[in-house]
Amino acid sequence: MFGNVYKGKKVLVTGHTGFKGTWLTSWLLDLGADVCGISKDIPSQPSMFEVLELDTKIEHHIADVRDLDIISNIINSYKPDFLFHLAAQPIVSLSYHDPLETISSNVMGTANILEVLRKLNHRCNAVIITSDKCYENVEWVWGYKETDPVGGRDIYSGSKGAAEVIFHAYQKSFFPTAEGNVRIATGRAGNVIGGGDWAVDRIVADCMRAWNSGDKVEIRCPDATRPWQHVLEPLSGYLALGQGLETQKSNHGEQYNFGPRSEQNHTVKDLLTDLSEHWDFDNINQAYDITDNIPFHEAGLLKLNCDKALFNLKWEASLNYEQCIKFVSEWYYLFYQGKENMSEFTSKQIKDYQEIANKRKLVWCK
Repeated sequence: MFGNVYKGKKVLVTGHTGFKGTWLTSWLLDLGADVCGISKDIPSQPSMFEVLELDTKIEHHIADVRDLDIISNIINSYKPDFLFHLAAQPIVSLSYHDPLETISSNVMGTANILEVLRKLNHRCNAVIITSDKCYENVEWVWGYKETDPVGGRDIYSGSKGAAEVIFHAYQKSFFPTAEGNVRIATGRAGNVIGGGDWAVDRIVADCMRAWNSGDKVEIRCPDATRPWQHVLEPLSGYLALGQGLETQKSNHGEQYNFGPRSEQNHTVKDLLTDLSEHWDFDNINQAYDITDNIPFHEAGLLKLNCDKALFNLKWEASLNYEQCIKFVSEWYYLFYQGKENMSEFTSKQIKDYQEIANKRKLVWCK
């Protein structure tokens, strides 16, 4: 898997206690990596990170990426072979309540990681994760390419666009070639769903909390279309990009989109209807209410063109929409039943995902 580039290697993950960070940490452990994580807190309750007891399996640090001295000390002490930077303020709604928190976390946090990398005296491949929302979204029907303008009409999107601008400036100024100690690239993905997400104002997490309590969930934009993808899809892309940095100089300084198959564009209402089938509702009207309370702007359409990842990294998504829904529903169902070892089941879903990729003969899973 991924050419065994992670087996026995030291991998540092920022934001490792978050939803995507927890899944990435779990996968890296299954790949035989030694993992070190940096996060400023446990971001939700319940917490997938705590459920899986990952603090007992890795080098675990509670620290804020905005604290340059502490972050520098951890990274220079650990000396990672690979670094995945996921730490961020990830919630659009929270960016309206506290814009400076979002900007400082997403922009200065990224700048601090790049500053530490600038001074490293050992070899390291670094994947900086931003978001599909980094693009200046005009809601056209075709997917955004990596060469399209970055921007954003809300603070969260603007912060991700700014992180990409900072990355580009650092790369051109301090990492102009792939011949130095550090190779870097950015990964962009969005609308990620999967078991273990309990963040606020995320549609699947809101549903699971409400439905487990016997309540309806309120949805704001039922007809908004999203390219829904299971969390393992972009993570496989990030891991393929890390491998690509290690093995191909041409990936240095590049940006990559990671998204699902094109047929996985479904409305919010479609997603909720399909998820609700696993929760024994007599009819869909018991699952949700549509509210006209829309306190902030939300894009109606946003999709990515992932041809560059296919051409350069031989990466493409593995799951179809039905498989994605099945993976998500089963994880939450078993968690709320309380009868399953969720660490073992998470590893099983990772193995099942790898097996699906193998059956499709995808190059990245070799």
